[in-house]
Amino acid sequence: MHTNLQPEGWAPAKGYANGIAARGTQIYVGGQIGWNAQQQFETDDFIEQCRQTLQNVMDVLRTGGAGPEHMVRMTWYVVDRVEYNARLKELGAVYRDVVGKNFPAMTCVQVAGLMEARAKVEIEVTAVVPD
Repeated sequence: MHTNLQPEGWAPAKGYANGIAARGTQIYVGGQIGWNAQQQFETDDFIEQCRQTLQNVMDVLRTGGAGPEHMVRMTWYVVDRVEYNARLKELGAVYRDVVGKNFPAMTCVQVAGLMEARAKVEIEVTAVVPD
């Protein structure tokens, strides 16, 4: 079971949690990018790469016996924060479509580049499946 950590007096987090306490089997999902299972990019569109990246994360979680409800931490690496912010509404719709209304503690940072030149986003996740 997970417990959201919301300090008293803080405005509620929107689309993420400030912190989560959890106990159980830990699953660490290495950085996933927006290519398919054959490691091929099907698009250079930021939102569609985010969709594929999130789907890749969900596939790894399922392999470990977990689902999006078990995520406790998510880190996003984006190459263009301006595009990220400009397309938040689209991104939110894709996130809810793939992940649902599961909002772990999140961090998002802009990076100069990712290892795969066509990648526009990379996401890593920590999940905890209760004992």
